[in-house]
Amino acid sequence: MIKTTLQRLCLSVDCLVMLAGKAASYLMPILALTVSFEVFSRYILAQPTIWAYDLSLFMFGYIAALGGAYAQQQRAHINVDIFYLSTSPKGKCVFNLISFSLGIFFLFLIADTSFGKLEEALEFDYRRQSEWAPPTFHFWLMMIVASVLFIAQLARDSIADLYYIITSTRLLELKEENPDGN
Repeated sequence: MIKTTLQRLCLSVDCLVMLAGKAASYLMPILALTVSFEVFSRYILAQPTIWAYDLSLFMFGYIAALGGAYAQQQRAHINVDIFYLSTSPKGKCVFNLISFSLGIFFLFLIADTSFGKLEEALEFDYRRQSEWAPPTFHFWLMMIVASVLFIAQLARDSIADLYYIITSTRLLELKEENPDGN
């Protein structure tokens, strides 16, 4: 029963993080079009926009922040391979638990700071200092969501590694890695 509950929890986090990561990836072509339109407007039409820079800045922030948990899920973050690859599977789990704990602590600080910034942005109607002057509250809200998603992914990975350390069996099937690295 505990194993089933943990599996459902892990799969739920996997699904949520995957959906957020895929959703953030759809912003990439919009970002490319926005930047391309600004370049066209500025250099071909000689009429730069007042909104493209701010919009592209926010979209890049969304893509990078919301993609972090998805990158963790896909194991796209780096390790110090000289130590990591030379240890046993349980040793790797210990390394993971240490780094995940540090990551959760750091992300909690980011979420907490972002919450304070969100409150300020809403209370004082903070805006970007530009001609367009869009509000900034949505950025801080996104940072909270991104941090919580990343914390959830790290907690999910910690649960899976702790389960392996305790039982010597995997909580979930490991994804097959493509030999080409893709």
